[in-house]
Amino acid sequence: MDQKQESNWAMGSHLAALAGFIIPFGNIIGPLVIWLTKKEESAKIDTEAKKSLNFQISVTIYYLISFVLMFIVIGVPLMIALAIFSLVMIILNGVKASKGEETKYPLSLKLIK
Repeated sequence: MDQKQESNWAMGSHLAALAGFIIPFGNIIGPLVIWLTKKEESAKIDTEAKKSLNFQISVTIYYLISFVLMFIVIGVPLMIALAIFSLVMIILNGVKASKGEETKYPLSLKLIK
């Protein structure tokens, strides 16, 4: 696989998480599919897809916590802030991956190693 294709797949692994704004759990399914199908072809794609997948699993956990907190009113602003934060981080890391730069998600749990 050439470097351009590798960068495109790495970027796609981050941007695939945008499906979560349309499809329930699409934010996890998109990066998971790319990781499972391309992890053997490139170490870079393997690393980037795992980073994206870990972040999306973490965000889903944070959404569930925010949902529980909706009963004491603080959950709604947390969910809105989390959606904006998630969108910004997905786009920033997708652009970084397309340029071949190192990506990093803050608040991401390392669940898949």
